[in-house]
Amino acid sequence: QVQLVESGGGLVQAGGSLRLSCTASGRTFSLYAMGWFRQAPGKEREFVAGISFTGVNTDYADSVKERYTVSRDNAKNTVYLQMSSLKPEDTAVYYCAQRERPFSTTNYRNTLEYTYWGQGTQVTVSS
Repeated sequence: QVQLVESGGGLVQAGGSLRLSCTASGRTFSLYAMGWFRQAPGKEREFVAGISFTGVNTDYADSVKERYTVSRDNAKNTVYLQMSSLKPEDTAVYYCAQRERPFSTTNYRNTLEYTYWGQGTQVTVSS
């Protein structure tokens, strides 16, 4: 079965940086687009970033554009989220997710397109 394991969360001061990692297992990682989402207390889960199966195409929420970078290393079965210039409003549990169908290059923002989810990693940004 597919497993996604996130790591790299923690406590950071505003303006700081963190890099999240998500390592996948259970099927051929390089065939599937990946997404990052986050959920803050009392709020719905929201899209953060997405990346195509090749890594060529990416998409970002407006709130993180120019501050976050999504990338992947298919040889390591891992997707990354580099976060910089962090703000207190970035505080949330961050989840990675894998698309159900292979070869996806569009529509990264819809949670219904993702079948597999990690357990989440907490990111806390202090002011």
